[in-house]
Amino acid sequence: MSVAPDPALVAGLDSWRSMQARQQPAWPDAAAVEQVSRELSALPPLVFAGEADVLTARLAAAGRGEAFLLQGGDCAETFAEATADNIRNKIKTILQMAVVLTYGASLPVIKMGRMAGQYAKPRSSDDETRDGVTLPAYRGDAVNAHAFTPQERIPDPRRLLDAYHRSSATLNLIRAFTTGGFADLRRVHEWNRGFLANKAYAQYEATAEQIDRAIRFMAACGADFDALRTVEFFSSHEALLLDYERALTRIDSRTGTAYDCSAHFLWIGERTRQLDGAHVDFLSRVRNPIGVKLGPTTSADDALALMDKLNPSDVPGRLTFITRMGAGRIREALPQLVEKVTASGRPVTWVCDPMHGNTITSDSGYKTRRLADVLDEVRGFFEVHRAVGSVPGGLHVELTGDDVTEVLGGSEEIDDAGLALRYETLVDPRLNHQQSLEMAFQVAEMIRQG
Repeated sequence: MSVAPDPALVAGLDSWRSMQARQQPAWPDAAAVEQVSRELSALPPLVFAGEADVLTARLAAAGRGEAFLLQGGDCAETFAEATADNIRNKIKTILQMAVVLTYGASLPVIKMGRMAGQYAKPRSSDDETRDGVTLPAYRGDAVNAHAFTPQERIPDPRRLLDAYHRSSATLNLIRAFTTGGFADLRRVHEWNRGFLANKAYAQYEATAEQIDRAIRFMAACGADFDALRTVEFFSSHEALLLDYERALTRIDSRTGTAYDCSAHFLWIGERTRQLDGAHVDFLSRVRNPIGVKLGPTTSADDALALMDKLNPSDVPGRLTFITRMGAGRIREALPQLVEKVTASGRPVTWVCDPMHGNTITSDSGYKTRRLADVLDEVRGFFEVHRAVGSVPGGLHVELTGDDVTEVLGGSEEIDDAGLALRYETLVDPRLNHQQSLEMAFQVAEMIRQG
C-alpha cells in the first residue's frame, strides 16, 4: 500500500527557488527550462529509494570504522566519453583499488563511482576570455559545450535531457558489469589485462595471486562463493544543477518521503554549502545519503550548523563530510573540525578528497597535481583522525581507467614534459590507472596502521 506524501513536504521541495542558488547557468529561456523539467519529471527514476537506504547503512558502517568508502571517477564526465570501454575501465580501476584495500586492510570496501551524472561543474567565473573574446564559461556537458564559440557556449536546457539519457545508459552498463560476472572476485587477474607491465601492476598481480590462493583454500574447505560473483556499486555526483535534481526527485511509495533519484549519493560543493543557500535547503529535504565538501576555511561551528540543517535526527550514514584541505594545510585546518564534531557525539562519516586542494599550474601551463601531494594529504587525514580518536571513513578521488598523463609523479615519473603526451581532461587532472593502484596500496597500509 502506498503512503501519501505530506503536502507540506512536496511544497518544501521547491523552497530553494526563493533562495540564492549559486553556480546555476544563466539559462536564456525560462520557458524552455520549465518544459525540460516537465519532461524529466515524467521519466523513470535513475535509482531507487531502497538502494539509497542500503547505501546509508553502508556509510553508517564506514563512520563506525566497520567499512571504508572508495569513491572515484571523472572530475567531469563528458557525453563523448560515455562509451562502454571508458565505463568498463573506470569500473575496473575502482574494483582493482577496492580489492587492494579490502585484502590489504581486511575491511569491507563500499564502491561508489563519480559516474552517471557528473556532467556539471562549478566555475570560479561566469565567463571565459580568450584573445579578447568573452563567452560564457564551460559548465559541463549538461549545460553547454566545451568548444569556444558563441553558439556552443550558450547554456541549453535540452542538454539536461541528454545528461539523463547518458546517465541511464551508464547505469545500465554499471549494473551489467557488476552483476553479470565481470566483477567476480575470481577474475582478479583478468582485470589487469591490457595494461602495460610496471611496478604497480606487478604488485597488484602479487596481491591477486594471494587472493587466488586464499580462494582455492576456502574452496577446498567447501566454502560457497556465490557472494563473490557480484558487487554493490553506487552512483554519485555533485547536486549542482537544481532544476535537474528537483525534476528527478520522487516520492517513495513506501514512506511518503522524498528521494533525489538522479543518484544514490549527492554532495554539496565547497562553493554552494551556504547554510541559507538553495543547495543546502534542497538536499535537507531528500532522504538520500548526502555529502558536503569542506575546505580549509571551514570552521567547526560551520560543520555543526550543517549537521543541524542536514541531519537534525542524527541518522547514522545520512551525512558525510568530505574534507578538501590541501596537503600543506590539512594538519592545521582539520583537527579543530574533527575534535569539535567528535565531541558532539553525533554521527558523521569522514572522507578525504585529496585532489581539489592540491591543484597547481605546471611550468608548461598545464593544470595538474603532484601524486606526492595527493598522498600526503591522505596521510595527514589519517594522522589527524588517529590523534583525535575518530574514524577515517573513506577516500574521494578523481581518476580514470585510462593511461592519461595529467598528474605528476608516480612510478612512471610523469614530469612536466610528460603531461603533453595524453592530457585529455576538459576540467581537472585525474589519476591514471597506474597511479590509482599505487594510491590504493599506500592507503591500504595507512588503514592497517590505523
